[in-house]
Amino acid sequence: MNPAQSRLTGRAVELAIVCREVGERPVRSEATTSVYDLRVTVERIEGRPVCGLAVGDYFEVTESSRIRIPEGRFFCLYALSAVLPLLAAKQRRLPKGDWLEQDSLVACPDPDERLVMRIERTRRRRIPTSDLT
Repeated sequence: MNPAQSRLTGRAVELAIVCREVGERPVRSEATTSVYDLRVTVERIEGRPVCGLAVGDYFEVTESSRIRIPEGRFFCLYALSAVLPLLAAKQRRLPKGDWLEQDSLVACPDPDERLVMRIERTRRRRIPTSDLT
């Protein structure tokens, strides 16, 4: 490895080596993508409140992967597990006919509680694709 390459790390070294082999100069990508921040709010509880959540309790997903719960509050792990598979899709713009673009309600898996949460987009932000998980 020459001195110029020693300043590079990880993928940058791989890119520099590949580019040298094909005779191109490495280009640092500044590509960005658009994602939405989300808020998941307890909209209603149709059964007996078992987990301690109340209508209006919420958490937010920001910057693609950060979960924020208001200080002093909590969010039930089982309710969270019900909504997690949908979050990545709701963070992105979907085709108008996509069911997930139109629907935003998710039910907790506890049949006695019947807790219903709403997923809302709160902010659209541009993020470098290299920062996405």
